Amino acid sequence: MTPELGNFALALACCLAGGQAILPLVGARRRDPRLMALAPALAVGQMLALAFSFACLIDAAVRDDFSVQNVAANSAAAKPLLYKITGVWGNHEGSVLLWALILGICGGAVALFGRNLPSALRARVIAVLGGVSAGFQLFCLTTSNPFDRVWPAPMDGQGMNPLLQDPGLAFHPPILYTGYVGFAVPFAFAVAALIEGRVDAAWGRWVRPWAVAAWCFLTCGIALGSWWSYYVLGWGGYWFWDPVENASLIPWLTGTALVHSAIVVEKREALKIWTVLLASDISFSLSGTFLVRSGILNSVHAFANDPARGIFILGLLALVIGGSLLLFAIRAPALVAGGLFAPVSREGLLVVNNILLCSICAVVLTGTMYPPFMSLLFGKTISVGKPFFDATAAPLAIPLLAFMGFGPMMPWKRAQFWPVLRRLWWAGIVTALAFCLMAWRIRDVLPLLAATGAVWVIAASVADIAERVRLFRIPPGASLQRARMLPRAALGAALAHAGVGISVLGLAAMSQAQHRIVEVRVGQTEMLAGDAWTLTAIRAAPGPNYTSLIATIEVRHDGRLVTVLHPSKRTFPSQNQTTTEVAIHTNLMSDLYGVLGDRHGTDADPTYVLRLHYNPLAPWIWAGGLIMALGGALSLSDRRTRVGAPRRAAAPGMVAAQ
Repeated sequence: MTPELGNFALALACCLAGGQAILPLVGARRRDPRLMALAPALAVGQMLALAFSFACLIDAAVRDDFSVQNVAANSAAAKPLLYKITGVWGNHEGSVLLWALILGICGGAVALFGRNLPSALRARVIAVLGGVSAGFQLFCLTTSNPFDRVWPAPMDGQGMNPLLQDPGLAFHPPILYTGYVGFAVPFAFAVAALIEGRVDAAWGRWVRPWAVAAWCFLTCGIALGSWWSYYVLGWGGYWFWDPVENASLIPWLTGTALVHSAIVVEKREALKIWTVLLASDISFSLSGTFLVRSGILNSVHAFANDPARGIFILGLLALVIGGSLLLFAIRAPALVAGGLFAPVSREGLLVVNNILLCSICAVVLTGTMYPPFMSLLFGKTISVGKPFFDATAAPLAIPLLAFMGFGPMMPWKRAQFWPVLRRLWWAGIVTALAFCLMAWRIRDVLPLLAATGAVWVIAASVADIAERVRLFRIPPGASLQRARMLPRAALGAALAHAGVGISVLGLAAMSQAQHRIVEVRVGQTEMLAGDAWTLTAIRAAPGPNYTSLIATIEVRHDGRLVTVLHPSKRTFPSQNQTTTEVAIHTNLMSDLYGVLGDRHGTDADPTYVLRLHYNPLAPWIWAGGLIMALGGALSLSDRRTRVGAPRRAAAPGMVAAQ
């Protein structure tokens, strides 16, 4: 009975979303306060219905209700409880329902926390969110219903993909989806502004917190996904330019540009067209959803290979993107340009920032989509891999790092480089010394320049805060008092920029990683990065729904025991599949990384394949990502970001609200 209740709640949410998409828009057009007042209630009602539907699906999974097709295909009685719950969103149908739930939560959040918005704008924003929600819920009900029954019900389920039976699955997808879906709110603000024909400082103040929140979640989601791939897949790397990885990177790049453009709209009422276009970032999220679920791109991350589902999402994608672009084409001439600024100014550097970020986005998008289009049009199978992306994205990222150091210290409207350089002199000296030191170790030009740019960004971020508190120019107590009074938005921006530098340092250092693939017997020792790696034992061990073969590897440096690693291989009988469990020892400056491979030889004289890695500064990659997100959250916590938006004054010649 519970699945039927969940299905009914999903259908109810879809009806509420349809009403949410239509009635508030009509109310805003007619200036009918009663219809506009329906928007928050419909949004909250839809959110509660979706939450109940999702809870019903979790209940079916926990109770091992194998009469539900989704549970039978992705769960098993022997599966641990944690993975029964997380497995709900570890498949196509469940992930779509989670996506719809998060979208409903976004609409509910605008309804509950957007009381300071003008009633007409609030109604339009909630209506747009309702329209997008209705599309996803129809997709869920018609082609991807997680509550479909199977008869006769099997005695046990097939179990989930063993690669997904990991604690990382409990956090990575929900956080990533929240970032994806969170950009629906800036998109809704952009569409509402285009309908009204007005973008001003108040609009910039309203849209920026939602963009920052979505960006924080997406940053965390990407960092956690990269870390999951690193320690679960056993490839020894952090990013493989997998098509689905790229599908998450693309909206992150444009979302980063949006966050900075919204600041300019708020401060200077400039870059309005840039900001409205970038606020359509959900278009890239929808594109990624289409690619993952249509069968166009195949990946270890892909959920489904179903053209019918792909056609539905393609139609939704065409409606959302096509409709918003058509509206933009009609309304863009009404977006009066704001404050003028000189090329050398903070606004000018932010324009350069946007151009470089969007250029990297275009490179990643081209490299991702070129192979499937070549296959579709000419029947040719080609591969675009890491060498292409490294060679094309890195030259664009390096100047971006250089400009990031200058941006926060540049005055608005008009500036000169020399006063800024004088305030950054010690950051320049630190960067120059770091370049000289790193040139001895890093021989490749691009990693060396990237590492130098990373040091520059970190040093410039510290210099920005030091300049604000007038460090060493006034008594320490006075500097500390100024630090306490600093806006959290400024601290957050400096922290986020420093996080970028830390991640890039980790990426550049990984170019110096060392690895070996060896075949050894128990007791045999191999050397890597000055350490002695000895396979001391192999043993079998049972698991909840698998059996393990566990290796013991002792790592010594100059005879001193550094660590003991226990990589393993797990065999899942229900799926007849074997996975690799990596063993990692880290001291935050480097990782010792061991992988157990296949068994060869005879029973009397077995040998085992080991993959051994020494990865310098690897933890910095993910630490930097989390620091970036923390900086965004700190900026978001600044009260001035969330309240006190400037009151909208009536603009002469403003396009009449529709």
